[in-house]
Amino acid sequence: MSRLSIPTVDQSLEAAKPLLAAVEKQLGVVPNLMKLLGQSPAGLEGYLSLNGALAKGKLSVQLRERIALTIAEFNGCDYCLSAHSYLATHVAKIGAGEIDAARDGRSDDARTAAALHFARRVAESRGRVSDADLAALRAADFDESAVVEIVLNVALNVLTNYVNNVARTDVDFPLVAARQAV
Repeated sequence: MSRLSIPTVDQSLEAAKPLLAAVEKQLGVVPNLMKLLGQSPAGLEGYLSLNGALAKGKLSVQLRERIALTIAEFNGCDYCLSAHSYLATHVAKIGAGEIDAARDGRSDDARTAAALHFARRVAESRGRVSDADLAALRAADFDESAVVEIVLNVALNVLTNYVNNVARTDVDFPLVAARQAV
């Protein structure tokens, strides 16, 4: 059971209701994370704004979902593993083997693997990556704009991982549990 209350959309703060309505229009449902973030309309707006902006960036939805899986596994966030496994399957159309590999920061595609390795290094080092980490990403043909977007995707996912880990948000997707206790 969640340690922080998850209001229904009708119980949500008035300032959050239009944001939650936009989520429902886009997804067809309002996931528990969004209702939880709606406890702080400013927090919900900030999350949705950054998420929306990054969706317009140069990283594909497939790579963004793989980064989300890598970071969720690293942070032991069952909610995010569950949500992003579902999105990776149904929205990004990523196969089960690649979803499983992404959880470990791996991919059969060398360029994707380089991005996931870098994302994991950003999380592990709290952004203090080595020159070699950055050089490996550049060698995989990622320019500086992509480097920034990978870091921002890591940060966005750390944000939701931490909120969900603090709240122990009730999972409203098919459950995927972290492999390791953090």
